[in-house]
Amino acid sequence: MSEQVQERTKAQQYNFNKLQKRLRRDTGNAIRDFNMIEEGDRIMVCLSGGKDSFTMLEILMSLKKSAPIDFSLIAVNLDQKQPGFPDHILPEYLENLGIEYKIVEEDTYSIVQDKIPEGKTTCSLCSRLRRGILYRTAKELGATKIALGHHRDDIIETLFLNMFHGGKMKAMPPKLVSDNGEHVVIRPLAYCREKDIIKFANMRDYPIIPCNLCGSQPNLQRQNVKQMLNAWDKQFPGRIETMYRALQNVVPSHLADFNLFDFKSIDKDSGVINGGDIGFDKEELPVVSDEIEAVEFDPKLQLDVTNV
Repeated sequence: MSEQVQERTKAQQYNFNKLQKRLRRDTGNAIRDFNMIEEGDRIMVCLSGGKDSFTMLEILMSLKKSAPIDFSLIAVNLDQKQPGFPDHILPEYLENLGIEYKIVEEDTYSIVQDKIPEGKTTCSLCSRLRRGILYRTAKELGATKIALGHHRDDIIETLFLNMFHGGKMKAMPPKLVSDNGEHVVIRPLAYCREKDIIKFANMRDYPIIPCNLCGSQPNLQRQNVKQMLNAWDKQFPGRIETMYRALQNVVPSHLADFNLFDFKSIDKDSGVINGGDIGFDKEELPVVSDEIEAVEFDPKLQLDVTNV
C-alpha cells in the first residue's frame, strides 16, 4: 500500500470516527433529555431500509454496549409486498449483524392501490396502515418502546408544514404516546442533523432500499420545505440549529393561543406575570457563530447519495 493511500485511509477513518462520535453524542443526549430508554426496556427498532433507520439501528447498538442500564433491541421491518421489493436484503443484513429481528409480511400495497385513485399520493393511507401493523407487532413482541428514525430536520420540516398548510404550531415530538394509547414512541435521532446521517450512511455503504417502489408521487410540500431549509442552511449557517432551539424554548405568553395562556385575566392589577411587554423594545438576539462543526473528507471518496 502506497504512502498516499495509507494517508487517505487514515483520513477516512478519522472522519468516520468523528462523525460517529457526534451521532452517538446527539442520540445519547436526546435519549437522556427525554428519558427515552429505561432499565429493562425492549426497544422495537423500526427498520425501513432507508438511511435514517439504518443509522438509528447502528447507533443504538453501539450505545447499548456502553449504556449504564440494560435494555434490548429487536429490529422490525414491514414487507408491504410492493412489486420489486428486494425481500432478501434486510434479513441478510440483520443476520450478519447478529441482532434479533422480525420481518412482518402484510400486503398493504394492494389495499392502498384499491382505495386510492390513480395519480393520487398513497402516502397518507399507507402510513396509517403501517402504523397500525407496527403497533400490533410491538404488542405481540412485548416491546415497551417503538423507535422511529425521524431526525432533527424532519422535526423542523414538520413544524413549517403545519404552519404553512395546517394552521398549527406543531412539530414531531421526540417522545409520545401512540394513537391507541398502548405504546410509547421515541425518536432517538431527534437531535441529529440529516447532513450527518447522509454522510454516515454514505461511509457505511448501507444496502439502501428505495422508498418509491410503490410508484407514489413524492410529498411535494415537504420537498419544498426541505429545499427552503437547505437554502437557509447554506446562506445562514446556524439558522437551523437556532430554529430547533426555539422548539425547546417556547414562551406561551408571547404567542396568541388563549388555551395555553390566560390572556383574558391580564390587567394592570391582576399581577399576572407574562414576561412583560417587549413589543416596542428592540429584540436582543444572541450572536450565533457562523462556524458550524463539519466533517471534512475527500469528495472523491464519497459515494453517490442521490437516492439515499
